[in-house]
Amino acid sequence: MTQNPTISTATALGAAANDTTWLKQAFANVQTALGSQMALATQSISHAGTMGSVNEEHWLSLLRSYLPNRYEVATGIVIDSMGNRSEQIDVVIFDRHFTPTLLDQKNHRYVPAEAVYAMFECKPEVNKGYIAYAEKKAASVRGMTRTSVAISHAGGTFQPKPHFRILAGLLAPRSGWVNGLDDTFLGNLSSDDTLALDCICALDHGGYDRYDGDPLIVSEQGAMMFFLFRLLARLQSLGTVPAIDWAAYSRIIKA
Repeated sequence: MTQNPTISTATALGAAANDTTWLKQAFANVQTALGSQMALATQSISHAGTMGSVNEEHWLSLLRSYLPNRYEVATGIVIDSMGNRSEQIDVVIFDRHFTPTLLDQKNHRYVPAEAVYAMFECKPEVNKGYIAYAEKKAASVRGMTRTSVAISHAGGTFQPKPHFRILAGLLAPRSGWVNGLDDTFLGNLSSDDTLALDCICALDHGGYDRYDGDPLIVSEQGAMMFFLFRLLARLQSLGTVPAIDWAAYSRIIKA
């Protein structure tokens, strides 16, 4: 019989200097709370689509809480200046400061491909089928046309910035494999750079990423904060998105 997760009672108030135990436990408590919210949705919502939407909102709220304000986090459809569009992406992390979304209607929005930093699929579990599904979506967005133009400044002109590779991942409450994120899991990941998922978080079984080239896997304890801090570091390394060429989009009107 599975026992209910225990919330740690360690506090910052009683911690000694240079003791990070309380902080580690506090992060673990955040993960426990998120897992409990998702478990409640799974147990109490009878419609699969509604349950998926509720858990998707939990992930969106988490990312909005921890990512700096320069990053917008939302569900959306990615488009490019050639008229291509993706399927709906569960979580898109994109620039909103320099690049507005288009044709917003309530929770429906089109995000220019140039603005996208990262994209994630939110699923009930990590398994072979959902990995392949997320990889296919990642490839469809990475293959879009992204423009980049020079920017004038007081001292001259910044040349068009090269495009970085859009990050992609999969988020779920658990792994579908009995042994979690093991060799079987790794064997189902594509090594094709266009398809490859950069990070995966399965709350009850651990976290994975390939930011440094080789696969890195952590256990379930602290998996969520591992995912968040590693994602933050990776986003930080990307810098800002290139300046979009709005003239390319204006040609759609004249076509």
